[in-house]
Amino acid sequence: MPPHNHGGTERVIHDLSVGLQALGCSVTLFAPSDSTCPVPRVGALPSLQFLEGQHRSVPPSIPSVLEAVRMEELRQVMDQFDILHFHGEFFHAALLGPRRRTSLTTIHWRVDELDRALFFGAFPDLPVAAISEAQERALPVSNRAGVVLHGVDPARFDPNETPEPYLAFIGRMTDQKRPDVAIRVAKAAGRPIRLAGTIDVGNPLYFDTYVRPQLSAEADYIGPVDDAAKNLLLRNASALLFPIDWPEPFGLVMIEAMACGTPVIAWNRGSVSEVVEDGVTGFIVESEEEAIAAIGRLDQLDRRIVRERFEARFTAQRMAQDYLDLYEKLLQS
Repeated sequence: MPPHNHGGTERVIHDLSVGLQALGCSVTLFAPSDSTCPVPRVGALPSLQFLEGQHRSVPPSIPSVLEAVRMEELRQVMDQFDILHFHGEFFHAALLGPRRRTSLTTIHWRVDELDRALFFGAFPDLPVAAISEAQERALPVSNRAGVVLHGVDPARFDPNETPEPYLAFIGRMTDQKRPDVAIRVAKAAGRPIRLAGTIDVGNPLYFDTYVRPQLSAEADYIGPVDDAAKNLLLRNASALLFPIDWPEPFGLVMIEAMACGTPVIAWNRGSVSEVVEDGVTGFIVESEEEAIAAIGRLDQLDRRIVRERFEARFTAQRMAQDYLDLYEKLLQS
């Protein structure tokens, strides 16, 4: 924390930790030892990314080991804290016991599949903060603690009112994010496109099968990007294409684009209608044909207003305050 390249969850946790500290909270972050987030930290072991860089190949059980050690570090001191806020998967719920009532869990993935159904059935008293209303609808009522939309630090992004003609895509190279659709749409609209993101470790053949054959001088894949490169890519783009093909629980790159004043053309799935204000910060579409038409209407949008709407709705400060309100609600109840 924060991530070197790809890592929306890690970026949100970093910005939330800093934001809560700025609001006067005493924050302790349980995170890998190679983290640089400027708040007090607990964590003796390094990140999976660090271990893979050091050893090149690690056993597949390493993530479970890292999480078990993290939970033990927490167990030893968890009575020192008023609120315990988790961004992990499952194991913490068993560790907490009666402390579940003063805990909060944010799940950064879809919650409508069998694993979550079994999990929530076993822990109906675990308070969960949804990251969109779309995600909350799939949560059992007993687990619903509220909705907190993501936010990011505005200082990381520089607005730009004179973009270049190219379109941008940032995301995992996977069939959930559909970079292949982004390339087709850009080509049909007569626009160059620049694509960034990691090749999905869970589906490595997707990139070679569906994306690489479409790459060209007009469709350039630049690989993973750090904060500086992401800012440059987004601020100079005419628009961000977000052709998702799954129930996106939030979609952090959409608000990162808005922070640059860059409008978003997004497919109407998951949280998209809660994030994009159609005709103001971008266009919500149902098909490739509608996306192509939307590209032709980009000059109707004011990039200054896109940035202003980001500042009004999606800053890290607002996110931190919303979470603080939930913490206080949990303590009062």
